[in-house]
Amino acid sequence: MTDDAADDDIDVLAPGTVVVVIDPLCGWCWGAAPALEKLAASHLPLRLVASGLFIGDRPVTPEFAGYAWDNDQRIRALTGQVFSEAYREKVLGATDSKFDSGPATLAFTAVQLREPGRELAVLHALQAARWVDGRDITDEAVVAAVLRETGIDEDTVAAFLSEDEGVIRTLNERATFARDLMHHFSARGVPVLLRVIDGGAVRLDGRMLFEDVDRIVANIEAVKPPAPITPGSASSA
Repeated sequence: MTDDAADDDIDVLAPGTVVVVIDPLCGWCWGAAPALEKLAASHLPLRLVASGLFIGDRPVTPEFAGYAWDNDQRIRALTGQVFSEAYREKVLGATDSKFDSGPATLAFTAVQLREPGRELAVLHALQAARWVDGRDITDEAVVAAVLRETGIDEDTVAAFLSEDEGVIRTLNERATFARDLMHHFSARGVPVLLRVIDGGAVRLDGRMLFEDVDRIVANIEAVKPPAPITPGSASSA
């Protein structure tokens, strides 16, 4: 057997599908935005899975804000993505700020369910609202405003704001699936880059999302999945 994930959700995806595990509050996921745009525009099928990794009511202390800003500067240096002073002042510097991807993840899931094909645009709109414009996407009203600005249907916005049971259930199922994948591949953070093969998935080098982004499709296609181990193929000691 290869180092794969034989999960039902993976099994229904066509071999060759690229799976990226993300969280809307992950700075590295914002750093990977140009690569995700390249993948979405390519012939490779792309599946985004929200991990729920940063769902929780964690306060943003001065110590956490300093750590986050330092990490953001490393991401900016590597990727060129914007982490603005507005974000530093209005989000990290707010006295009542919190670190909770719950609202953004719920909105992302509502869009995936009700307007499939628009989730990447919504993800990037939410990310830009935070890191470029300095808006607090832990606030449901702000998230709803971003959805409307992105052209999302009002019924989808209502499903998000009302915490629709089907959306909540799907969020929890996909977050569990994402965490199972992360555990299987010993991934401690996101984004996680995978490619579906027959019978499961293999993990790809996540540096593809940040380095030589213009060639990301070619680089992914150049990776050969490990051959399955068949009886008699391994030598005995």
